[in-house]
Amino acid sequence: MAKIQRVELRMVDLPPKVLRTDAIQSFVSQETPIVTITDSDGAVGTGYSYTIGTGGSSVMRLLSDHLAPRLLGKDADQIEAIWHDLEFATHATTIGAITAIALAAIDIALWDLRAKKQNLPLWKLAGGAKDRCPLYTTEGGWLHIEKQALVDDALQAKAKGFKGAKVKIGRPHGSEDLDRLSAVRAAVGSGFEIMTDANQGFSLDEAIRRSHVLRDIDLAWLEEPLPADDIDGHVRLSASTQTPVAVGESLYSIRHFREYMQKGACSIVQVDVGRIGGITPWLKVAHAAEAFNIPVCPHFLMELHVSLTCAVQNGKYVEYIPQLDDLTKTQMRIENGYALAPMEPGIGIDWDWDAVKARSVEEFTTEIRV
Repeated sequence: MAKIQRVELRMVDLPPKVLRTDAIQSFVSQETPIVTITDSDGAVGTGYSYTIGTGGSSVMRLLSDHLAPRLLGKDADQIEAIWHDLEFATHATTIGAITAIALAAIDIALWDLRAKKQNLPLWKLAGGAKDRCPLYTTEGGWLHIEKQALVDDALQAKAKGFKGAKVKIGRPHGSEDLDRLSAVRAAVGSGFEIMTDANQGFSLDEAIRRSHVLRDIDLAWLEEPLPADDIDGHVRLSASTQTPVAVGESLYSIRHFREYMQKGACSIVQVDVGRIGGITPWLKVAHAAEAFNIPVCPHFLMELHVSLTCAVQNGKYVEYIPQLDDLTKTQMRIENGYALAPMEPGIGIDWDWDAVKARSVEEFTTEIRV
């Protein structure tokens, strides 16, 4: 039984590759906590999570002061037990983003360690449903982007074999969203999916109104139309529109997803491994969604979500937003608009440690000294 002997913590601050704006905010920075765990056999696993510019230092203090010390001496293969121990140890700050982000980085590191020791890629270890998954792009659909540029990006994505493109909505009047989306639909035709995302920017009445204004566009989904904690509002919206309602990037507990699915408040689940607390709860949400016949289309983190989406039967799409290129030696493989599951043992991320160390803004180490 290999025990955890060393935990290294780093945080890297990554600027967005393009200007990213939506209905409520601008994505100014990807604070990326990185956790590396070494066991008594000398095996190493690395995990990470992220913020969009706020709270990274708080995540790092939670990791260094409270969570990392609790890992020392634990059996690294008892991932479920460790996850629940850490969640209980932080019950006064759970459920919420800071704790979930910290838990995610640790949990992902433990899965990476397990997969490497078993000489398996994560997608096979976690289920092995398929070896590739279709992509849709978000990078050319931000709210500030002008109509013709939206059209050009969607056409480029279609030419590459991507199956869809996401366009942010939430312009001051619904007619503006309709004009932009109508132009994209006219250009790409009926066989290409158009996803939309309101980033929690609407009131219930406005969400109902815009869903009706946009109904003839034949949208793949309406993402985060309302504040994420307004479950009853999502129930009412889902009952009033034929457009699928997608939620998940701002939910931090498997029980939140249970309530959404039980109440019919969503028809697409976008569980985010960096925000739900790691791979352990991510898989539980995905399997619960399968029981409700709901597809999983995870939010962001494409380099990791390709493996998880391929692990489960109901994994439908991977969202194309490249963000780790500056920290990795290789990138996610794409073929004819499909993301290919990594074949290497582990979570499939080939870290460039020189780049990681050069861009680290915080570092901590906790270890058992022999």
